[in-house]
Amino acid sequence: MRRAGRVVAEMHECIRAALRPGVTLLELDAVGRDVLRRRRATSNFLGYHGYPAVICASRNEVVVHGIPDEQALAEGDIISIDCGAIVDGYHGDAAFTAGVGAIAPEDERLIDVTRQALEAGIAQLLPGSRLGDLGSAVQSTVERAGFRVVRDYVGHGIGTAMHEPPDVPNMGRRGRGRRVAAGDVYAVEPMVSAGTDTTAVLADGWTVVTTDGARAAHWEHTVAVTDDGPEILTLP
Repeated sequence: MRRAGRVVAEMHECIRAALRPGVTLLELDAVGRDVLRRRRATSNFLGYHGYPAVICASRNEVVVHGIPDEQALAEGDIISIDCGAIVDGYHGDAAFTAGVGAIAPEDERLIDVTRQALEAGIAQLLPGSRLGDLGSAVQSTVERAGFRVVRDYVGHGIGTAMHEPPDVPNMGRRGRGRRVAAGDVYAVEPMVSAGTDTTAVLADGWTVVTTDGARAAHWEHTVAVTDDGPEILTLP
């Protein structure tokens, strides 16, 4: 899983380097495909329930699962990139949100707070803790900043499949939920809205948007629980 995670991290680095006004979402998908090919890894997104790409590219009010197309990025957009890789049957999965060119201060704050919420959640992944501790840490970080956790989508276990039990909530109460043990691996992924916490799925059956058109951010890492604490597997 460390090997798969490093491939995902490289996909992120290369796609970040390609982000600029005028680049299309399909061109970003091609960058991800190139990394997978060079590293002799396979995509866990491509073909998943019919999904047609190796990345999800979610722009502005799109929360998750945006399908890459010929749409070009514009100055001031924010874009969430979610992607994964399989190496020798084991999976990695991670996401980031970034601005395109100069972005509004409030959009920058949304991105930063969502990343901070991810970090706060990961810090709770200690043997003997509970998943409610993670959810509480994410939720409190987001709500203190005046944003809202998207309620309809959660993180997940991950291993020899991309999505494994249990669900990993981004809301919760400390001391509640499944107990965490060394050897567990979770995909922790807060999804945060600058407006409403409710979402809708577009006619393509994939693209999830905020119902009020508010911008959203999404950060994710694949994290192993060890006796020494959490180990993030999807960092360079």
